[in-house]
Amino acid sequence: MTTHATDTALDLTPQEREANLDIEQLKQLVGLVEYDESKDPFPVTGWDSIVFVVGNASQTAHYYQSAWGMELVAYSGPENGQRDHKSFVLKSGSIRFVINGAVSPDSPLIEHHAKHGDGVVDISLEVPDVDKCVAQAKSAGARVVREAEDITDEHGTVRIASIATYGETVHTLVDRSGYTGPYLPGYVARQSSWVKRDGAPKRLFQALDHIVGNVELGKMDEWVTFYNKVMGFVNMAEFIGDDIATDYSALMSKVVANGNHRVKFPLNEPAIAKRKSQIDEYLEFYNGPGAQHLALATNDILRTVDELRANGVEFLDTPDSYYGDEELRSRIGEVRAPIEELQKRKILVDRDEDGYLLQIFTKPLGDRPTVFFEIIERHGSLGFGKGNFKALFEAIEREQDARGNL
Repeated sequence: MTTHATDTALDLTPQEREANLDIEQLKQLVGLVEYDESKDPFPVTGWDSIVFVVGNASQTAHYYQSAWGMELVAYSGPENGQRDHKSFVLKSGSIRFVINGAVSPDSPLIEHHAKHGDGVVDISLEVPDVDKCVAQAKSAGARVVREAEDITDEHGTVRIASIATYGETVHTLVDRSGYTGPYLPGYVARQSSWVKRDGAPKRLFQALDHIVGNVELGKMDEWVTFYNKVMGFVNMAEFIGDDIATDYSALMSKVVANGNHRVKFPLNEPAIAKRKSQIDEYLEFYNGPGAQHLALATNDILRTVDELRANGVEFLDTPDSYYGDEELRSRIGEVRAPIEELQKRKILVDRDEDGYLLQIFTKPLGDRPTVFFEIIERHGSLGFGKGNFKALFEAIEREQDARGNL
């Protein structure tokens, strides 16, 4: 690191400090890289929060605590003046989820949920200068859905604005450097009545690695250009053709990332194939473009998967033939866990020129076959498991077939 700007770009975020993470951990967990923030027209420090709309926020918040080991830290609802909806703020490591569910029969969240089901409405990003980002967004033709404003309470002031992205998803831009409250004005600190069992780990995942967005046929390049032009994101990877197809379905994917690679967005669109792809299925049941899955980073995927399974979380199956493939074994070489231990848990493994990664995918989390999670453990690799695409898509196709949607 040679400049102050680069040093600043690799500072820990407040959430990372609170989670007792360090720079070296983050380089492994999410592939954090150095960059010069001063030359970025739309500097993004990292994730602020992932905001969901769900059918029952009270029960969903309990699920993320009891099954996923998250910690309740803040709340907004009728008890403190929010008559429209309940909102629960949950944390794990440096990740913050906000779970919103309608209370009022007139809440706009009801119409949104009726159309889309449970899903992500807002991928909020921490930025050092909201006004600079909004000015850049406007000059590049983005639609600003919330002009920059200050919101204030006894804990200080948050500067905030929002821009529209694919479907009904927005990016809220947040500068909370002058704020010490539990989340935002209007929220109060809240601890859960849920008590973890003795021996349960402090947390099951430490950071957010990436969020995948599914868009309509022919729209992927349009949204890649949006992130390039509007937000200054760089292109990390591209997957087309045989990279990302099976005998029955196909898709295309390109990956964009902010300067320090904390924030990574693979963007998928369907490709013409014999049958309906996972992207087609998502677009049909979500009723439009949206966030398909969130990749949660852990430094111990074996323990995490064991704990999640014990808590009732269901994962996609991987046939034993995957682990017996001699080509796979020779390509991945030595990894930190015996292949038999990965096989027992159905964890996938992939290696590239930088290292390897371990990954596994849950089944859809809600009633609709839309949003799901990935658990990922990186060891040098900055990729997304290209070598596993075929095995993953075949596993998804088996689930699609069981649902009657292939």
